Amino acid sequence: MSDVTLPIGASTTESGSLKRAISWKGAFWVASGVPALVLFSIGGISGMVGNLAFLIWTASIFMGFVQSFTYAEIAGLFPNKSGGASVYGAAAWVRYSKFIAPLSVWCNWLAWTPVLSLGCSIAASYILNAIGSTKLTNWTLFAHTLGPVSFSFGSTFFIGAIIMLVVFSIQHRGILGTASVQKYVGLLVIIPMAIVGVIPLFNGHVHYATSFAPLVPLASAGAPALGSWNVSGWTLVLGAMFIAAWSSYGFETAVCYTSEFRNPGTDTFKAIFYSGLLCIALYILVPFTFQGALGLTGMLDPSIAAGSGVAKAMADMVGGNGLINGVMQLLMILALILSIMTAMAGSSRTLYQGSVDGWLPKYLTFVNEHGAPTRAMWTDLVFNLFLLAVASADATSFFFILAISNVGYIIFNFLNLNAGWIHRMDSGMTNRPYKAPTWLLGLGAVFAFVNATFMGAGAKTWNPMALWAGLIVAALILPVFCFRHYYQDKGKFPEQMLEDLHVGGSGDTTTKRAGILPYLTLAGGVIVVLASNWFFHL
Repeated sequence: MSDVTLPIGASTTESGSLKRAISWKGAFWVASGVPALVLFSIGGISGMVGNLAFLIWTASIFMGFVQSFTYAEIAGLFPNKSGGASVYGAAAWVRYSKFIAPLSVWCNWLAWTPVLSLGCSIAASYILNAIGSTKLTNWTLFAHTLGPVSFSFGSTFFIGAIIMLVVFSIQHRGILGTASVQKYVGLLVIIPMAIVGVIPLFNGHVHYATSFAPLVPLASAGAPALGSWNVSGWTLVLGAMFIAAWSSYGFETAVCYTSEFRNPGTDTFKAIFYSGLLCIALYILVPFTFQGALGLTGMLDPSIAAGSGVAKAMADMVGGNGLINGVMQLLMILALILSIMTAMAGSSRTLYQGSVDGWLPKYLTFVNEHGAPTRAMWTDLVFNLFLLAVASADATSFFFILAISNVGYIIFNFLNLNAGWIHRMDSGMTNRPYKAPTWLLGLGAVFAFVNATFMGAGAKTWNPMALWAGLIVAALILPVFCFRHYYQDKGKFPEQMLEDLHVGGSGDTTTKRAGILPYLTLAGGVIVVLASNWFFHL
């Protein structure tokens, strides 16, 4: 299948471009892999805060739902863009700093792309557990330690790589083919996850009297001793909220496909709204029944924290015998594959649109005849094969990658929640297919600083170096952007990106009605991160 260059400014209906092939329902099914992200960290969060785990998930998903209204509004301003909220938010920040805007796009990609490697690592572990061969499970071709993490080329790595290649082959057919496949896989996953969330409430497996009280943090992560609401306890809670955000905010990927909607004016809001409702239901039910069935001792089992024991635990929750256990393991594998497909679809389009807009190298501005951004997909694939070797080594390395990824995700959310009010000030007269209530837009901006607190205080609970490593990785966009902007584009942005700054024909590229406020916001975010990192400790 040939690759062709998409000319800057090309119509979205031309051959070799992203195609308007789906409705909001298609995006809903592509985003249906997000509920499965709860499987990535449900064990880790349980081991971090114990009895508070179900409250962490509930608070996190409601924060994500409030934030989604801002993303729905700014996505509607750019019906011809793909790539998600970071791309739409970058258009707000570029007027104030050409270096902050690409940071938004880069950090969103850094947040989403590790889903491929992390999901493949867990799925491979499930497959190995199902096979039941100790020799195969422990087989390793080569392993080594590199700084704070280890890497391993063993059975988990090679099985995970095969899963990744299968997902790539499905995505190669374009968004319509991807949505069609995910519709059926999604049904096979969402229904069983709903069953896991509901059945234990009625079959006696939820132990209400012993699994939810007392509502205090643990004395230390992974230990059964109860702590108190002191600085150390709050630090663990903020660490749990930090890592939960990576999963529960993820349904914002539903607005990644604006330029592929048949009717972006109405499809954009519907896609993110209904995806959010699905996630609210599953992110509340599944952690609640999971905790109710396992209790504190069960949640602190090392296999739960590592993720490999989650499928068996969920099978036991519905009264599973050997057959049901096997079926549940298969469904958990499908759930992880679904989340991997969601991540590849969204992250590759972020790379593609970042290239079209002049933030990332030009080679990413390619799609095949099916409308799939294949060069961006190959970039995702190669990068994640490296991450897979780290993620499959041990739980410490797994959560180090997850924490670094989430540093990027919190930066992205901070910038884009504030992009909502910047767009309102700079392009307030522009028609909006969906306009969020002002109080929700304002609450989203407040949540931007709450998220910054999660990052400053919570990242180090997963690894002492996670915050600083995450900030360094985020800063790598600076040489990448400089290469594209000053070397490839000779200091000029692509024409299409500059046209988009008019936002429907109103305003101009130099309009800065927000004045000094965006700069004060950035300074405030930095202060919150540093202050919370200094104050909160274990």
